[in-house]
Amino acid sequence: MPPPFVKEDLPPILDSTSLEPPPLFDGTTRLYIAYTCPYAQRAWIARNYKGLQDEIKLVAIDIGNKPIWYKEKVYPENKDPSKQQFAEELLEYTNTFNKTLFTSFKGDPAKEIGSAFDYLETALNKFKDDPFFLGQFSLVDIAYGPFIGNFQIIFQDVWKYDITAGRPKLGAWIEEMNKIDAYTQTKYDPAKIVASYKKRFLGQ
Repeated sequence: MPPPFVKEDLPPILDSTSLEPPPLFDGTTRLYIAYTCPYAQRAWIARNYKGLQDEIKLVAIDIGNKPIWYKEKVYPENKDPSKQQFAEELLEYTNTFNKTLFTSFKGDPAKEIGSAFDYLETALNKFKDDPFFLGQFSLVDIAYGPFIGNFQIIFQDVWKYDITAGRPKLGAWIEEMNKIDAYTQTKYDPAKIVASYKKRFLGQ
């Protein structure tokens, strides 16, 4: 059964006179639609049927007179294929990244893990004005989030190694990730994480 019907006030339609986009990295999920578009209406129906009106906010766009920021910030034309390929490369690299860092526990992490974090720093520079790997929060950020979060704690505690030193993009990415409730709600007690890793990998 669908949840009880929720009557909502529809947001105004944004057009070329709208100079600023809605906040992109405030932790709010937004569904960009045109009220006249049946394709958008399908996603809108699904949202309403699931009772997600409070979790997913509507942003209405005048499809014939779009805001100047729409193509760049929301739907950049001709960039999706390259972005998809970049995402696939980053997702594939997660195995190498994790293996490098876990293996370093048995050696000298300060000397062995630099290249792995430098790789991420370079990747985060691809979309210079935005903090996330693909320019907006995506599956790639989710894939790296738990590991980077734990590794940051472990390397700082055990080896006094700051993974963000000399890597401003990585530092900014961590800061933005920590603003997302869906991520922060899954973070565990740092002291218990350190204790678990020490016992498992360092025999302490």
